[in-house]
Amino acid sequence: MFERKKFVGIIQDSMRVSLNWLKELVDVNLSPEKLGKILTIAGFELEAIEDLRANADGVVVGKVIKRDRHPNADKLSVCVVDVGTETPLNIVCGAANVRADIYVPVATVGTYLPAIDLKLKRTKLRGEPSEGMICSLTELGLETESDGIYIFPTENLQPGDDVRPLLGLDDVILDLATTANRADALSMVGIAREVAALTDKTVRLPQIPEIDISQNNSLSIEIEDKQACPAYIGTVIEDVKLAGSPDWLRRRLQNAGVRPINNVVDITNYVLLEWGQPLHAFDREKLQQVAGKSDLTIGVRFAKTQETLKTLDDKERSLSDRNLLITANDQPVALAGVMGGAATEVDNNTQNIVLEAALFDPVTIRRSSRAVSLHSEASTRYERGVNQVEIDAASNRAISLLQELTGGNAIAQTIADNRVASGSKSTIELRLSRIHQVLGTVRAENGSGYIEATDVESILSALGCKLETVSESERVWRVTIPPYRYRDLEREIDLIEEVARLYGYDRFEDTLPAKTEPGYLSFEYYVKNKLRTTFRGVGLTEVVHYSLVKPTGKEIALANPLFAEYSALRIDLLSGLIDALAYNLSQGNGALNGFEIERVFVPTENNLQETDVVAGIMGGNLFSSGLWVTGGKEKPMTWYEAKGILDNVFTNLGLSVAYQPETNEDRLHPGRTASLWLEGKSLGIFGQLHPQLGQQRDLPEEVYLFQLAFDVLLAALEREELITPKFQAYSTYPGAVRDLAFFAPMELSVAALERAMSKAGGKLLQEIAIFDEYKGKNVPEGQRSLAFNLIYRASDRTLSDKDVDPVHQKVRDTLVKKFDVTLRS
Repeated sequence: MFERKKFVGIIQDSMRVSLNWLKELVDVNLSPEKLGKILTIAGFELEAIEDLRANADGVVVGKVIKRDRHPNADKLSVCVVDVGTETPLNIVCGAANVRADIYVPVATVGTYLPAIDLKLKRTKLRGEPSEGMICSLTELGLETESDGIYIFPTENLQPGDDVRPLLGLDDVILDLATTANRADALSMVGIAREVAALTDKTVRLPQIPEIDISQNNSLSIEIEDKQACPAYIGTVIEDVKLAGSPDWLRRRLQNAGVRPINNVVDITNYVLLEWGQPLHAFDREKLQQVAGKSDLTIGVRFAKTQETLKTLDDKERSLSDRNLLITANDQPVALAGVMGGAATEVDNNTQNIVLEAALFDPVTIRRSSRAVSLHSEASTRYERGVNQVEIDAASNRAISLLQELTGGNAIAQTIADNRVASGSKSTIELRLSRIHQVLGTVRAENGSGYIEATDVESILSALGCKLETVSESERVWRVTIPPYRYRDLEREIDLIEEVARLYGYDRFEDTLPAKTEPGYLSFEYYVKNKLRTTFRGVGLTEVVHYSLVKPTGKEIALANPLFAEYSALRIDLLSGLIDALAYNLSQGNGALNGFEIERVFVPTENNLQETDVVAGIMGGNLFSSGLWVTGGKEKPMTWYEAKGILDNVFTNLGLSVAYQPETNEDRLHPGRTASLWLEGKSLGIFGQLHPQLGQQRDLPEEVYLFQLAFDVLLAALEREELITPKFQAYSTYPGAVRDLAFFAPMELSVAALERAMSKAGGKLLQEIAIFDEYKGKNVPEGQRSLAFNLIYRASDRTLSDKDVDPVHQKVRDTLVKKFDVTLRS
């Protein structure tokens, strides 16, 4: 497994590609800029080019001929250094390890060192002239800290030679962003294959010698879930000698953004970067100590409840049944595919190791990684899908390097292989006619046309696909997918995308089709825009919340959430609006008057239903400019004012909404909540915030909420007269005003009274408005006094008392007869 325990940096889903390393795998004669452009067009965005050559431009090999103590400073030395010029340089050096007859990197006068932002010039240090600087690796950008100057281990170098090839600074790094479907692109071999296909070159894979390792019973493997771990290779290597890695290996890791640790760990990291196969080395003796005996059984199983594991980053991890573990005799020693355990870490005392090379299910590793909030280079690759065929090659490559660089001896190997047989490779049928239909015309050397069949065959063959012609006349192929692309090449359209990508998006025709249709908004989107405009028109501000919320028990919990705070799907919008109001008040921004049009998720018996909802909250002063009237204090909004705002919205939309008493919503006041009905269908709910909830959340009492079903609004608004309003003539004659007051039972709703009065008043009764409600002294018990303003109007004449009085009396009689009210006027 790839370890970054001591690496300072951020693990990213990108690949730092060394141009020198790449040239060993494929012939690349392009400039870094040109190669980066080709890769960007092909889908691998070039984020940066890091030219390491600039770190030591002007730095040469120097030989220290003579070293004397500085006459005026105890910690300084005066050195005579041969840098290949006619006259040796006099350089003052402060390093304790400088001495005569060593070869060192020397920055000559005029050299700029970007790592320390310094340009060298002739100077005097404590009275002695200095004509350059003997450099440490820190000053050349290769290390963060150095104990002294760098001394070349090789003797007989030529003074004056460029130091960059000797230090690996003759390289250029391409930082490529990779997409989630391209697991193969997180390896040098994968990038080399891509470059070869784009430049019509041949890939040279690293040579891996055949390794014959006996299989015995000293190491056994038990896999509990063969789908979670299709293959596991365990190799015992004895007599390894831990030391620093050779310079070539150290430089390659550093250029890839990885800090070298020791030769064993560095080799596993190197193979990961080269092949994209994560590996992990266990200390065998530590495994035996954890297991409790010398005979080891490496197991792969899911964690049990309350199990813990200290990982290599020295953090104690609480595990769940989502975590896949590597065990030694059933004792946890590593988080499979994520990070090793601290108890079995390879250190300077290690003599024997067990090398792990395994395949893990991408979904399993993704869930395990997120369950403990731990992301590593290993998990990044396993989550995307590791090549199932080349695990053996990567394992043998690592074993070969371990034997070469550590002197180890591979004595035993055990393999548990449950992979699908390599003969059952994925095949896809590809039609040339479908390619032409999807991609259209392209620019070719002989003008515009369609992509030729020979181009298709050439592109897919370069990607490692094998093509078999099924129909010569219609140009249909059966395409066999290479194993390193099995995760992202699954359908015909995937192959068409590969043809387009390698043919070059910049070669496609950029003209529009001859026949086009004007763009338009769908009716659903049109209605949403109309609702937004209407709500903004009555003074409400649109707010937007995440669909993911913190679970409280009612929401729909996610099986594999990213964060605990967003681990459930919301079932309504009211909770989010109440939270927004509380946050606004806590920040001193006042109450919120807002609305939201978003999607919620409603559980059904066998499924999950998604639906759009319109909701709002009102609790602030809509007319802040009038505070001078109230002495600078906000006037609380009344229930009728909030209802009036909502009614104004319905009026502007041309809808007639009925209100009915409602007591089933526990977040709203049971005596001040109404269900809303539109054309006989349940539209939603409107009411005042429940006082208990207000006290719990430290919210004012005068807060009102509503939630409306968007599909009911959509159906009601899908009428021609509402979509395209038509002018209706209004009466030019004055109306006749009558007041009506009476005692009515408390349980009798105003909406029911208004419906009865409107029906009794007929065409002449145009407006009904309640203007007074009174409960208390001189009002019968269990009743309230209501007063309405009724306006009668005709379109063709001024109404007289003879016209109005009979109709008004009918309204009065209807109320008495139907509701048994007691008239007062």
